[in-house]
Amino acid sequence: MRLEEEFSHCDNYDEEEEPKTMSQCSIGALQQQQQQQKFVVVGYALTSKKIKSFLQPKFEGLARNKGILFVAIDQNRPLSDQGPFDIVLHKLTGKEWRQILEDYRQTHPEVTVLDPPDAIQHLHNRQSMLQCVADMNLSTSYGRVGVPRQLVIKKDASSIADAVDKAGLILPLVAKPLVADGSAKSHELSLAYDQYSLQKLEPPLVLQEFVNHGGVLFKVYIVGEAIKVVRRFSLPDVTKRELSKVTGVFRFPRVSCAAASADDADLDPSVAELPPRPLLERLAKELRWRLVAFKILTIISFRTYYTNLWNNFDIFI
Repeated sequence: MRLEEEFSHCDNYDEEEEPKTMSQCSIGALQQQQQQQKFVVVGYALTSKKIKSFLQPKFEGLARNKGILFVAIDQNRPLSDQGPFDIVLHKLTGKEWRQILEDYRQTHPEVTVLDPPDAIQHLHNRQSMLQCVADMNLSTSYGRVGVPRQLVIKKDASSIADAVDKAGLILPLVAKPLVADGSAKSHELSLAYDQYSLQKLEPPLVLQEFVNHGGVLFKVYIVGEAIKVVRRFSLPDVTKRELSKVTGVFRFPRVSCAAASADDADLDPSVAELPPRPLLERLAKELRWRLVAFKILTIISFRTYYTNLWNNFDIFI
């Protein structure tokens, strides 16, 4: 689970390329435009890749018709000298940027920052992020929600095998970087088939028991009461025969990105079937309540997969 990371395609864009945005308009012109028509002004600080994938002309036009104006934040100028903004939307990392936002929040309490840097830290750590789900203990007549059995390894790859043995985890194991900060490395997954291969992994990481799920997962986007579910190709199922013959660590650089869409694929109905809507609505409500407690206000986005046994859905995040 985590704040929206993969509306973008898997293609690698040039992060250094300067996008053509509204940042060139003067503060005076912006204020004049606000006076002529009451806009909600959203100052955004995003990577070039996110700008290209997110701020499409059609989207900006629709937003403008709804009274929402997107204005690029110039990172080479003091943030307090720009605007005025009603909302600051950002997806940048680093201590310097975090301090800039914290200072800005102190001097501009009337501006909503999405999301506060201190709140985001809770979701940057997969251990604390997944704990929100584990604490729910959510079970309904439609199924239940949980997290696969897992183990956090913070250092010393040579000790992983012993730790896995003591925890009683069953191979194969999915290894995920502990830090989920939106970087390319944080998206990498590894699948370890045998005990010896575990020492090849790179802590800090989270190890989870792999659950067969038909090679398809679902990305769930939540905005307010609206829920949008899309299908994405995922890691393939692992058979008993493979477990007896395959060894090593297999790395997957980017699972469930937009280019891996399975919405139009010819899938087995038992795999393609979406999780029950009432269960997703309950899950969305619980997640919203828990994330608001951490002052997370933006879109909730998470990857989920499930097994359908005797019409009972087990959802794993």
